[in-house]
Amino acid sequence: MIPQHVPTIGILGGVASGKSLVAGMFVDLGAGLLDADRAGHEALGLPAVEAKARQRWGEAVFGPDRRIDRGKLAEIVFSPPPEGPVEREFLEQLTHPEIARLLARRAEELAAAGTPLVLLDAPLLLEAGWDKLCEKLIFVDAPREERQRRAKARGWSMEEYAARENAQMSVDVKRDRADVIVDNSGSPEQTRTQVQRVWQSLIG
Repeated sequence: MIPQHVPTIGILGGVASGKSLVAGMFVDLGAGLLDADRAGHEALGLPAVEAKARQRWGEAVFGPDRRIDRGKLAEIVFSPPPEGPVEREFLEQLTHPEIARLLARRAEELAAAGTPLVLLDAPLLLEAGWDKLCEKLIFVDAPREERQRRAKARGWSMEEYAARENAQMSVDVKRDRADVIVDNSGSPEQTRTQVQRVWQSLIG
């Protein structure tokens, strides 16, 4: 998926830990970004994906603009077991190949532009097996209470937060798999200092 000559770093973390914030700080320093969430948005807009979604869920997941409504879709795929996990697996099988294709195209563009390092930000990085494409993994750490506070600020209920977290590997597993930990429990300036230190260790 990713050109082998481009060093690729994966970003891990719990829900609302600040992965996107940290990724943005690396981008500010000169890294390229492969944003799986953004690619996922694009994938949901593909005609073939829309057709299969309509076949599976009907008009229930479509908005007034006749495009997939991510909020309505999330209500289905993050619903309690046994239905939620089954529908989520269907969605992943539907979109992951398209996401991988979109990320590969973006990676080729970054490589052609001479980008020295690429970050892969994917909520299901380990679950999808994309960690095998990464030379190192960075874990963005933040206390559960702080992550819950941030999720609430995004407009999520605690039920939504819990459903999204339960759909991913545990925070402890992610932390154990990481090569580097960035503590994002403090101020943005404190986090940026850590990111700059990690950048220097990666770029030399």
